Amino acid sequence: MSEDGDPVYYVISDLHIGGDEQLKEMEFRTELLDFLERLEHTDEDAELVINGDAFGLWEFTEISGIEKFDVLEDRYPKLFEQLRATGVEIPITLIPGNHDHELAAYDEYVDRLAEYNVTLVQEPTVTKSVGDSVIHFEHGHQQDPNNEIKDWGNPYATPLGYYYNTHVTSRAGKLSDRGRFNWLKDVQAVTPTERMPVWLISKYFYREMNPLIRYALAPFLLLFNLSALFAVFAGLDVAGVWSAPVDFVRSVLSQFGLAGTAVWTFLAVNVAMASLLILVGIPLYFLRRDIRKTVDRFGVFETELTVDAETPYIEAAQEVFEAEPDTAIFCYGHTHRPRLKAIEGGALVNTGTWLKRLDRRDGPIGILPPVFYPSYQLCAVRIAAESEGIAIDFEAIEKPSPSPEELTFTERLLTLGRKPDVNLPDSTVIEPEQ
Repeated sequence: MSEDGDPVYYVISDLHIGGDEQLKEMEFRTELLDFLERLEHTDEDAELVINGDAFGLWEFTEISGIEKFDVLEDRYPKLFEQLRATGVEIPITLIPGNHDHELAAYDEYVDRLAEYNVTLVQEPTVTKSVGDSVIHFEHGHQQDPNNEIKDWGNPYATPLGYYYNTHVTSRAGKLSDRGRFNWLKDVQAVTPTERMPVWLISKYFYREMNPLIRYALAPFLLLFNLSALFAVFAGLDVAGVWSAPVDFVRSVLSQFGLAGTAVWTFLAVNVAMASLLILVGIPLYFLRRDIRKTVDRFGVFETELTVDAETPYIEAAQEVFEAEPDTAIFCYGHTHRPRLKAIEGGALVNTGTWLKRLDRRDGPIGILPPVFYPSYQLCAVRIAAESEGIAIDFEAIEKPSPSPEELTFTERLLTLGRKPDVNLPDSTVIEPEQ
């Protein structure tokens, strides 16, 4: 129990459990069951808040309504039994997100979840007392124009994000096992969504491309920058403007006999290909820029898919803090980025995700496709009133990195020493006067 007798709150979000075919795999199954079992046997006066997107209901495209819950029960019996056992000991509150907004649309979900001792609140926000202050909980999608549910509780609400998930994410779940490796299902972990095309190119190059083709292309792609520079020198040499760089390289390589001749030939081929790409790329660049200007001028695309992970949530929190002075914490999820930020009026807390994280790492040289480095950043946010104030801690849920199995040797080599930072925000205490 906390200092002032209020419960100690544990908050998680963005589990995205469920979906078509390959999306049914819950890669954090063991970790989630262990976490729930720990709360079942805790000595604390605890309460668990699942802050939206517990389930991936949008990702079910061949069934509808409460039938989706039937499938969830059949697929994950141990999870629901553990929820039932944990819910006997501590309260469990579930808030709908955008992916599981249907929880707010069908009253049957309230009764079905109550059978597992889970209290479903069919509202976009929930408040909980902590000490002399209040915590504001919401999933966060209502601050995202691509996923905002304007008609809350409407089972037919279809924001832009709904179409992305039903046509892209769910389709990926159905096709993932057809690849050389089962990677396409990870599309739901690609954020922001504009990176999806680049991610597809990356996975094709490193995973799906015929190895012989990949190894043949790799030297050229690695040396592209050097070849492009040498192409400029070669052009100056042909024009009679400056021959020194070409003469120097030729004289150095000539000292190595056949090996030098082979390198010279290989360099010449690379220079020819780089020159061709540069010549073709120049008009394509201007064509692409002109097309984009035309599209913007006609307003064909009015909404960007990118989620602003900063401004909308800060503004929303400040509005809450101003309207409800007792509120000290604005707790949300949705963006999959665990964070803790002090702002005027209180603290902004994001509970992250239990999905895989994919961090982009561009190649150090050449024009090789970027590597999307997989990792886990599982956590539960613990909020409790203490004598010094309100303590906020990010408790890490340990899970082995998937990189050894999911990255090729080339990808591991290109990201050597450049692994993503998976450290969680530092603990902090909000003093009462703040």
